[in-house]
Amino acid sequence: MVEGIIYRYRCGIAWRNVPAVFGPWQTIWTWHRRIARDGTWDTVLHRLLTEADAAGLIDWSVSVDSTIDRAHQHATNSTRPTGGWIELHGSAHRAA
Repeated sequence: MVEGIIYRYRCGIAWRNVPAVFGPWQTIWTWHRRIARDGTWDTVLHRLLTEADAAGLIDWSVSVDSTIDRAHQHATNSTRPTGGWIELHGSAHRAA
């Protein structure tokens, strides 16, 4: 189950696309949900980080990337005035 969960995150795939060799995707998802809810993943991460830090395996350097990735103007959910019928209709009271 753990290998199936790790595989899913490493590949960035949907739960339904986890290969059958790991077992039914529903079972893998259920296990992941349970151990995430009860804090098991947090405990495992804390222990691994503690042991790796004690062994000097963690550098703790931080890399900051200031790259700006602009989205296309049509990728937003906001509307903008286009001068279409709705804008003209809404401003009819100001024309008088």
